[in-house]
Formats: sequence, structure tokens, C-alpha cells
Amino acid sequence: MGKPISLTLAALVCITILLWAWEKNPFADTLLLAREHFTVPSIDFLGDSANNSSKPMKKNENVQGKDSHSITNEDTKVVENFGTAPIDSIAAFSAGMQESDGNMQSSFQTEACNYAKGRWVADSRRPLYSGLKCKQWLSEMWACRLTQRTDFSFEGYRWEPMNCEMPDFERSNFLRRMQDKTIAFIGDSLGRQQFQSLMCMASGGEDSPEVQNVGKEYGLVKRRGAIRPDGWAYRFPDTNTTILYYWSASLCDLVPLNISDKASDIAMHLDRPPAFMRQFLHRFDVLVLNTGHHWNRGKINGNRWVMYVDGKPNEDKKRAEIGNAKNFTVYSVVRWVDSQLPSHPRLKAFFRTISPRHFFNGDWNTGGTCDNTTPLAGGSEVVQEGSSDLVIDGALKGTKIKILDITALSQLRDEGHISHYSIRGKGNAGINDCLHWCLPGIPDAWNELLVAQI
Repeated sequence: MGKPISLTLAALVCITILLWAWEKNPFADTLLLAREHFTVPSIDFLGDSANNSSKPMKKNENVQGKDSHSITNEDTKVVENFGTAPIDSIAAFSAGMQESDGNMQSSFQTEACNYAKGRWVADSRRPLYSGLKCKQWLSEMWACRLTQRTDFSFEGYRWEPMNCEMPDFERSNFLRRMQDKTIAFIGDSLGRQQFQSLMCMASGGEDSPEVQNVGKEYGLVKRRGAIRPDGWAYRFPDTNTTILYYWSASLCDLVPLNISDKASDIAMHLDRPPAFMRQFLHRFDVLVLNTGHHWNRGKINGNRWVMYVDGKPNEDKKRAEIGNAKNFTVYSVVRWVDSQLPSHPRLKAFFRTISPRHFFNGDWNTGGTCDNTTPLAGGSEVVQEGSSDLVIDGALKGTKIKILDITALSQLRDEGHISHYSIRGKGNAGINDCLHWCLPGIPDAWNELLVAQI
């Protein structure tokens, strides 16, 4: 009985010391005395303060003047809050001790990771691939290294999000992470640019004969009389990673009213997602949607698209207005994809915000230009708290689809467009391309943000 009594007395003595210490100072001295009287492991509840400390926020220093960038009505502009990544661990908090009226108060502060908020920084390791060698995937009209352009300083920058750990893109690591997975881009030509960018990043910008063309599996073959197929699909055999793109500029289901007549009008079902997406969604692990620049009357009339809702011609004049039709479609496709996520648990869906245009002193057909070659002439930081794309941001609220918010950070990069260096035919002489981007270029950063959030 001697040992139990001794242990009990020792415990009572320890408790007495702790209670006395608590009465003296309930915070600082208790932990100090506990360390003196007990052997306890050292635990860093706050994590590495150096890694988790927040950098001070700077005011937006973007230059406002005659060359300040504004998004057109077609592009939609607004500032509104958008979702940020949750904090999953106490280690993500940074602690500070503040003295007020002679009393020490602990203050726990944190800022959530925000991929759309941050700054462009120079990086000598850029670009991520060669614009001269990636001919297997990269369209010549977007490979600015193959044009008469001589300034490529725009290639030497990377996006640095605020309060986010974003490892450098490494293609072998990316392919291992994407083993047995399929990444699908569905959208317009800017979506095609993002697809080509990722193919160049994943292949290192080198010809890769071992990469398989699996377009036939998805019906992506060039039809008779067509300029190109409706999309492309490629597979990296070592990891069974498939990356594909499907052209759907409006994210609507397009159905010819008379399939035997090439000049037939085409039903543009505003409330129905593309048949391709409905057919192959079960095969996708990552889905990236985008739309925006084809929502204008010229494109719709030129393509002979006729708006349909509920399987019949749209009779709602207000809905027929381009902006309203676009919004209606975006909300419709978002609702459909979100409704499919419970039955596709492995699918991660993203909606990319609109890519900004930078036509100055006119539009694409009225002499508009984008001749600036000085990187970040209008500023390097995005400090706004919300997305610049109101439509996408609003449509995604309350859903499990993630926003891939690239609008504001791309707005700062007007020097990265094709400009007047396009190698298109003589019929386009004098026309500047201030919509599409040089590759390597800005869409590479979009993919870095995508990979970081997958």
C-alpha cells in the first residue's frame, strides 16, 4: 500500500501547485510551472509562424488613366465577394500578443487563401515550356515565338496568390497526381487556349510520339467538309491521364432544325447543356467550363442560332436580350452540373471566369489595338475582395462547383495578347487580336491555379 499512497500524495502536491499558479496568473505562469514540474513534449499549436504569417496588404496601385482597362458589357464587370478556401487546421492561424491597458491579450487572426488575389512576380524559370517546340499541341496562330514578334518579356512572370501555398508546376508530378484521370475543358476558343497550354505544360513543350490521340473515343473526329473537329482528346499512356477539349462556345445544346440542310437554322437550347457533356460526364474527373465572348448578336446571327427554351422557340423578349440569355444559360448549366455531382462523387467541376479583352481606340473590326509590350504597365497586384465576373460568381453561389477566377489577374496583362503579330491570312491584315493570348503566356497561369485547386 506504500506506493499508491506515495503516488497519491505526489499527485495532490502537483495539483496544489497548479491551483496556486492559476490563482496567481491563470495563463502565463501555469504553463511555465507545468514545464518546471513535469516532463512534457514540446507542441507548436500555432504551426510555423514564418510560413503562416500574412504579408501586409498594399493598396491597389493600378494606374488609372486613358489606358486603364475596362471590361465591356460583353465581358461583364462588377466587384462582389466570392468564395475562399476554408481553414482546416489550427496550424493555419497566426497568433499575436497585444498589450492594452497593461493587460496581455491574445489575438488570433487569419486570412483565407484566395487564389484570385495576389500579384504578378518576375520569375527567371518562366516560361514553363518552349513556344518553338510545342508544335504537336500548340496552334501556330497562338505561338508568338513563330511570328515576327521580338519582345517576349511577358513570358517571365508567374502569379503569386495571397496567403496560398502554390507549389511550382512540375509535369511528372502533375501526371502522377492525374493518374487514371480525365481532365475536360468545355467552352470557347479561350477554353481551347487553356487546353493547349496544359498539353504543352504536361509534355514539357516537346514532341511526344507516345501520347495517344483518343479523340475517336469521344466522337471528336473531323467531319466531311469541316475545318476542324469539334475537339481533341489525348492520353499520356504512362499514367493513363487524358486531357480533352470540346468546343461549345455558348454551353448550350445546339441542334440543327433540319439535319439534311447545311444552311439550316440551329436550335440554341438555352436551358439544356451540350449533348457531349451529358453523354461523357461520367468519364470526367475534372471539368472546366467557360463561356462569354460569343454572346453577341453578330455571333448568334452569323451562326444561325435560334434561341429555344423548353424545347420550343423562345418567346420571352426580355430573355432574348443577349445579356439575359447568357445569364439564363450560365445559371441553367450550373444548376445541371451541380445536380449531377452527387451521382459523380469523383468529379471536381470548375467554371472559369471570363478572359478580358484589351482593345484600345476601337474594337477588333474598327481599328482597335493592343500595342503595349511593357509588362504590368497598369500595376501588378489584385487586391479587390470579389470576382470581376458577376454572372459566374453569382451562379456558383450555393453550389459545389468551384470558381476559377482569372479575370482581374489577366486584366493586368494587356501586353500578352497576339496583337498585330497574327499569322492569319492577308484578309485579316490590319486586324489586331486583343482577345486571344500568346502561348506560352497568361493561360499557363490559369492552369497553375487550376492544378493547385484540383
